[in-house]
Amino acid sequence: MSERRDVIAEVTAVNQAYYAALEAGDIDAMEALWLDGPASASVSAIYPGSPAVHGRKEVLRTFAVLMANTSYIQFILTDVHVAVAGETAFVSCTENVLTPGARSGAVFAAGRAVATKVLLRVDGQWRLWQHHASPVVDRREPSP
Repeated sequence: MSERRDVIAEVTAVNQAYYAALEAGDIDAMEALWLDGPASASVSAIYPGSPAVHGRKEVLRTFAVLMANTSYIQFILTDVHVAVAGETAFVSCTENVLTPGARSGAVFAAGRAVATKVLLRVDGQWRLWQHHASPVVDRREPSP
């Protein structure tokens, strides 16, 4: 049982490092997390409202553009779930995102997305293989 907890802790640490790299705008840290080598062409990412991006180089380019054009971003994760099957792991969570406010007088803007990541263990290291985020739509009725 202890070994399973260790594996879940390793996968959780990679997930946390992903968000830390995004928040810090650290493309080198982000690059270190993603699958490389012969399988790098199979890496993919899907962002809210965008088509899928395929290939490690292309995915990392999207992060570089995001980081270069984002002055501040913070992720508060909730509902984190980790599952492991052999050399493959799955992480799902809700991303509660804070960014600078776009409206006059707004300090922050907030949004939510549900994200999933698939990781592979290669040479004893967990690497991101796939990321997908979808917006959470608030279905409550607006106040009059």
